[in-house]
Amino acid sequence: MAKKVKTDRREFVKYSTLGTLSLVLGGGILGSPYLNASENKLRPPGAVSEENFLALCIKCGQCLQVCPYHSIVLNNMGHGYGEGTPFIDANVRACYACNAVPCVLACPSGALDHQTEKAEDIKMGIAVLEFADTCLGITQTPVPEGYDHKMLAFTSSVRNETPEEVALVKKFMGREGSECSLCADMCPIPNPLGAIAMVPDAKGGKRPEIYDGCIGCGVCQDVCPTSTPSIVIKPRMTYAEYYDKTDEGIS
Repeated sequence: MAKKVKTDRREFVKYSTLGTLSLVLGGGILGSPYLNASENKLRPPGAVSEENFLALCIKCGQCLQVCPYHSIVLNNMGHGYGEGTPFIDANVRACYACNAVPCVLACPSGALDHQTEKAEDIKMGIAVLEFADTCLGITQTPVPEGYDHKMLAFTSSVRNETPEEVALVKKFMGREGSECSLCADMCPIPNPLGAIAMVPDAKGGKRPEIYDGCIGCGVCQDVCPTSTPSIVIKPRMTYAEYYDKTDEGIS
């Protein structure tokens, strides 16, 4: 009798384990397209469509190694799907749109399209004033003391600070107590007025207004001095896709 109980228990464990494993695998296979769509990472400049990017990227890290701003990181399991593929977290360090786009030149597989040859060619996403009620420009709140802590901490954490990073920090500093226009002032594309500008707001302050020259680099999100950035990037979205829908009242 004891032998039968042990055997039954073994059979139960065997089949319940197989069943659980099949559910996990099946869920991974069937659920992965939905997971991919929902995560929508901010990829480096020149990234082809997400499906093709994941197929083409060989996870070599060449784009990361040549980035002078240390903007690109490699995905790990803690960041969801696409382990080992490069992405940018604009809350930590945005892409500062190097004019020569070295990350694209370094990509050997075609995951980053070599037709992206200069900053204006970059199409990573679109900036959106997501939390207008916290925007310092709109609320007419001066740039607070210690606003530069995040950038200084990040720059000091990298092993080899580059001349580009030194220039970036220099441009960013010295704004405490002044009217906030960091998102517009720090925009890296050659003609920033084609991407973003501070315009009068109905409440008396100034608000960032996004134009179709925005390349979605994430700098506005990176430099926003509010605890949760008032302005954020919608990855892989165009100006027309977002703002045309907004104008039509579609959220």
